[in-house]
Amino acid sequence: MAPVVTPRFDAVRVGDVLPAQRFPVQRINLIMYAGASGDFNPIHWNERFAKFVGLPDVIAQGMFTMAEAGRVLTDFAGDPARVVHFGVRFTRPVVVPDDDIGAVVEVSGEVVDKRDDGTVVIDLTATCGEDVVLGKATGVVRLS
Repeated sequence: MAPVVTPRFDAVRVGDVLPAQRFPVQRINLIMYAGASGDFNPIHWNERFAKFVGLPDVIAQGMFTMAEAGRVLTDFAGDPARVVHFGVRFTRPVVVPDDDIGAVVEVSGEVVDKRDDGTVVIDLTATCGEDVVLGKATGVVRLS
C-alpha cells in the first residue's frame, strides 16, 4: 500500500474539494460497531423494537455515521493526529434496511478557510439517499 501524502499547507486553497467517498452500511456493520462501542441499543439491531418506538427501521448509531464522515478528514490529513477538531450535528438517522444492499452514506468535503496557524477548516456534507444526515459537520486539520 502506498503511503498517504499529507497536502502541504501552501498547496491547499479555499474552495478545494475533497473527493467524495461512499460508505456502504449493512446491519452486520452496526452489530460490529455495537460490540466495539458498547452501544447495544436495540434500535440499532432489532427491527421490531425500532418500529415499535416509531422509527421506520433499524438505524445506524450516530457515532458510527460520524466516524464514517471522519474518515474523509483523516484520509485528507494523512494522519489522524492532524485532525485537531471534528464536530457534527445529527440531522437525520441512517436507516439500514434488512436486505443485500443496506444503506450508503456519501461524504464530501470542501476547504472553507485557511488559518494563520497552519490549519484548514473543512466543511463536510454527509448524505444517505436524498437526506442530509449530518449537519454543521466541520473539521480542522493541521497541515505541514
